[in-house]
Amino acid sequence: MNGEKTAVIVLSWNGAADTLACLASLVKVRQPEFTVILADNGSTDGTVALVRQAFPKVEILELGRNLGFAAGNNAAFRSLCRRGFDRVVFLNNDTVVDPGFLQPLLDELQKPWVGIAAPKILYMDNPERIWYAGGVLDSATGLIEHTGIRQPDGPRFDTPEPVWYATGCCLGMRSYDFEAVGGFDERFRMYGEDVDLSIKVRKRGLIVMYQPASRIWHRVSASSSGEMNLGKQLRKSVAAMTLFAKHGMIGGLVLYPLLLPFRAVLGLLRFLLFRRKSSQEREEV
Repeated sequence: MNGEKTAVIVLSWNGAADTLACLASLVKVRQPEFTVILADNGSTDGTVALVRQAFPKVEILELGRNLGFAAGNNAAFRSLCRRGFDRVVFLNNDTVVDPGFLQPLLDELQKPWVGIAAPKILYMDNPERIWYAGGVLDSATGLIEHTGIRQPDGPRFDTPEPVWYATGCCLGMRSYDFEAVGGFDERFRMYGEDVDLSIKVRKRGLIVMYQPASRIWHRVSASSSGEMNLGKQLRKSVAAMTLFAKHGMIGGLVLYPLLLPFRAVLGLLRFLLFRRKSSQEREEV
């Protein structure tokens, strides 16, 4: 694309097996050309040594300690400065990518009105079901939810469209735009920083585009001990309140804590139903 350079930043903190699987999937992406940077948040499980041995061409940035998602990715992005990278894709290490995942994202970023491009994300352990097919943010009630989560993939999730937010699991941006909005807000150590980034991009008059022609698979919550882990839910709640306060979403500040018990129960019921259906599907196979 006119000589433009692309970097894919993979942030890791332990989880060596996931990181190796992610990098192995990136090796299969032949076109377009891109550079992989592994930003390691002080892993103690030998991740760096294993990656050096298995993928000697991967650039490794050793951050020394766990800076968290936002600060770790920001540090990796700063390492690209003055190296001429025009586009950057942030990718979780607990993902594997389709060999054709990159080009559709970069095609979207060729459009000047697109600020963020996000792929379709499926469950790795349930690859026919959606984890992310867009995101909804209702500032009046404090609802933050992935479109299509846990639903079977199908034609209704195959249409590119503007969405409220992208997930930090995988998103692509022009380097200029990422720098212009100040990168990820490091007050969000985990959760919320991706929604905040999306809001900042949208405030600049750009859109967040869901592009289902790009596909990846996510081992959900590999670093958080389960999708419905109580600690994870508490961290997400704190992040949501921080988000509402930062952006002056009064409705969210008031109604989010009031509605949280009901949403928690509903979320648990949906999750249990999802687990039951997934188990039945595996038994049928």
